[in-house]
Amino acid sequence: MTNKTKLLAAILGATTLAAPLAATAQEETSIATVVKIAGIQWFDRMEQGVDKYAEDTGTNAFQVGPAQADPQQQAALIEDMIAQGVDALAVVPMSPEALEPVLKRAMDAGIVVVTHEAASQENTQYDIEAFKNEDFGANLMEQLATCMGGEGEYAVFVGSLTSQTHTQWIDGAIAHQKANYPNMTQVGDRNETFDDQQQAYAKAQEVLRAFPNVKGMQGSASTDVAGIGLAIEERGLEDDTCVFGTSLPSIAQQYLETGAVDGIGFWDPSIAGYAMNKVAQMIMDGEEVTDGMDLGLEGYEAIKLDGKVIYGQAWVNVDADNMADYPF
Repeated sequence: MTNKTKLLAAILGATTLAAPLAATAQEETSIATVVKIAGIQWFDRMEQGVDKYAEDTGTNAFQVGPAQADPQQQAALIEDMIAQGVDALAVVPMSPEALEPVLKRAMDAGIVVVTHEAASQENTQYDIEAFKNEDFGANLMEQLATCMGGEGEYAVFVGSLTSQTHTQWIDGAIAHQKANYPNMTQVGDRNETFDDQQQAYAKAQEVLRAFPNVKGMQGSASTDVAGIGLAIEERGLEDDTCVFGTSLPSIAQQYLETGAVDGIGFWDPSIAGYAMNKVAQMIMDGEEVTDGMDLGLEGYEAIKLDGKVIYGQAWVNVDADNMADYPF
């Protein structure tokens, strides 16, 4: 077992997914984590962290998400949590702007709100970011550019045009390319995939038809590289293209093995889920969040506080050689 795996095991333990805990006493604290979409590996992994927090603290902490990546469906779930009278909400917004009204209603009702992947969110006590988003996007672009030899056409993908983190990753990537790799050229618009592997596959096929000389693709949604990788495999372009993006080994493994995807970057969503719940409880307990403090979680040992945005240093880069170190 690697040191990395040991650290993750120490945080998460050997767990299976658990159903939300039922309230057993009126005074029991309840924290609802509301994610962008239910049933995909990224948020399944986050739920492990939420369940671990519930196990460690005895809190009624649970996770819900809409069946589709739709801001209105997510807002409706949050309305339901408000009606149920939860003490705190930990939210990963599909669209920060779309959720401002409902999160304001939650805060006006005395519910603590903590967000993730939404650095510009106004109606939140704290937003937790695994890292500076533009830096993460530049990190992915640096790997893409190196793979492409610093020249050629590339395309970019986002789960949603309204997703702030995806926009910031791509903004950081393009800025890094323009500053350092003038012989690279972005082709087409930002391809929107709605966090859906089949949509990413269809968009990748469109890109390959429209731009037959494209050499690189960078994805943002966790399912993007899998859809892109399938399109690359079908055309036998594994050796002629470079594909990098945000994902998890459990999603991208087969394409990393074949070379259809060259590398991924990510942070552990289980630790992010745990961190959101922990910060929400700190707020309820009247504890102060301070610059440089250690949240006791890997990647968040020395947080940076910028207003109400908490930044960790939690990204990792993975390829076929080291993906076995991250068994999720």
